[in-house]
Amino acid sequence: MRRRKLGDSELELTPIGFGAWAIGGGDWAFGWGAQDDNQSVAAILRALELGINWIDTAAVYGLGHSEKVVARALAEYGHRHEVIVATKCGLRWGKNRNIRPTLKAESVRQEVEESLRRLKVEVIDLYQIHWPNPDPQIEEGWGMMPRLVKEGKIRYAGVSNFSGEQMARAEAIFPVTSLQPPFSMVERSAEVDALPYCREHDVGVVAYSPMQAGLLTGAFSAERLAQLEPGDWRRGSPAFEEPCFSKILELVRRLQPLARGWGYTMAQLALAWVLAQPGLTSAIVGGRNPGQVEETARAGAWELEAEQLEQVDKILAEVAVPNPKPLH
Repeated sequence: MRRRKLGDSELELTPIGFGAWAIGGGDWAFGWGAQDDNQSVAAILRALELGINWIDTAAVYGLGHSEKVVARALAEYGHRHEVIVATKCGLRWGKNRNIRPTLKAESVRQEVEESLRRLKVEVIDLYQIHWPNPDPQIEEGWGMMPRLVKEGKIRYAGVSNFSGEQMARAEAIFPVTSLQPPFSMVERSAEVDALPYCREHDVGVVAYSPMQAGLLTGAFSAERLAQLEPGDWRRGSPAFEEPCFSKILELVRRLQPLARGWGYTMAQLALAWVLAQPGLTSAIVGGRNPGQVEETARAGAWELEAEQLEQVDKILAEVAVPNPKPLH
C-alpha cells in the first residue's frame, strides 16, 4: 500500500488508517454498543497484515478501554516500530463516567502519562488535542506539546475538530503537524476554512468518519437503524435523523451502480472519494472484525480518475444532502 507524508513531519501514513473508536465498546457516552475484544484485536492484526501502518485511538474511547485493546494487538503483532500510533487528549472522566473537556496544561501532561501506560509504548507518534474545548484554554493546552516532544513522550502534535482560526492560534506557539476533521461525501464543513488553512500551511489532514459512521457503506436501512443498540451513539446523531437520513440513503442508491460498474463497493467508493480531495493525507476507518477491514483496506489502492470524480460530484450536487453536524 502506498504512503503519504503527513504535513511537514517524517511520518508516512498509508491512505487508510485503522480507527479504534468503536472498539472502545459500550457503556460510555459515545459508544457503539458492546464489542468483542478478541474480534477487535483480530481486526487490528488483519489491518496490519494488509499493509495499513497506523492506528488512531483516543483516551476517551471506552474511557481508556480502546487504548488497552490497541496495546494488546501491538503486543501480539510484535513489530511496534512498524506501526504509527496516534491518540488524543482533552476529555477527562471521573468515577461517575461523566466526560468533561479540559485543556489545562497539567491535565494534558497527566493524560499523556496515562495513555503511555495504557498503550504500553515508550513514545506516542502523534498526540492530538481531541476538541478545541474549552476554547480559552487552547493556548495553555497546546503550550504543553513542545515540552512533551522535548521530553521524548510524543513525536509530533496535532489537533482534531479545530477551525482554521484555532489552528493559527496553536501554530503561533508550536507547529501543528496535522488536523483530524470529520469529512465525508456529506459532511464537508472542513472545506470552509480548515482545509484551505491546512493546504496553505502544509498541515497534514486525516479525515475521520469518511463513511459517515456506516451510512455510506450501502449496508444501512431504516430497519437497521431501528436495530441499533440503545447505547449506540448514532441514535442521537443528526446524520441518522431526518432530513439527513433519507437523503443519504437516496445518495447511496444513486452511487451504488457507479461503484459496482467500476468493480468496487459503495464503502470503497466513499473512501476513495475522500482520499481524492486536495490536501487529504489519509482516512481513518473503523473495523470491528477482520471482514470489515478487508473490504475497506482495498480502497487505499484505488485512485479515482478525473472522469469518475466528475460523475460522483454530479450526483452529490443533485441529491444535496443537508450537512450533518459532527457528534463525536
